[in-house]
Amino acid sequence: MLSIVIPTFNEGKNIRSLVEQIDEALTGIPYEIVFVDDSRDNTPEIIKEVAEDYPAVRMEHRTGEKGLATAVLKGFSIASGEYLACMDADLQHPPAVLKYMYKAMESGADMCIPSRLIPGGDDGGLNWYRKFVSATARKIGQWMLPCLRKISDPTSGLFMFRREVIARADLQPIGWKIMVEVLAMGTYSKVIEIPYRFQQRAEGESKLSGKVTLEYLKQLKNLRKRYNKANHYNVERWSTQQMMDP
Repeated sequence: MLSIVIPTFNEGKNIRSLVEQIDEALTGIPYEIVFVDDSRDNTPEIIKEVAEDYPAVRMEHRTGEKGLATAVLKGFSIASGEYLACMDADLQHPPAVLKYMYKAMESGADMCIPSRLIPGGDDGGLNWYRKFVSATARKIGQWMLPCLRKISDPTSGLFMFRREVIARADLQPIGWKIMVEVLAMGTYSKVIEIPYRFQQRAEGESKLSGKVTLEYLKQLKNLRKRYNKANHYNVERWSTQQMMDP
């Protein structure tokens, strides 16, 4: 089974559309959606309403904790699936890509990472400032952590992996870039990258802030001391045609 972990903070306007699109994309694939919610608005009530129509939806609402990374790790810990995925709730990660990620996993990948930066991909959902920040974060991460250098889009929040990848990983959630933590501390040998088109935000506001940037730099400094230097992996990049092939 596939477990999709989605951290939420005041994203109620996107929830129903997000679930509907995931359900359509994963027709014939057993899945669950695990929302880990830190919202201060009516998002938990909306998730509960949607769960009445979609039994695969469940929620962990937190009141004493906050933060994307801790939310995602909580989701991983309570998820049931053999495959674990992480995506944002704002619809900038198109749910349709999940079926191609699942296909990559079924073909033998330990991780599947959709990329905006390989042929067929696009980061058009970002304005010039966000593109600059994203590119800078990516380059700094690849400079500080050699384990990120083979990955074209290592600071994305959209990825899927086998549960065993983090079975023995010392994950220490800091900030927002949880995939960087998994790539640095996990154990895996094959990564498949597939192209995807980053979308415009549908509803709500971006969570990007100076605090987020500082937390990312703190995370990189921490990981530089302890990342899994023994791990070696290969990257296979699929074309759009390979994604579509039966």
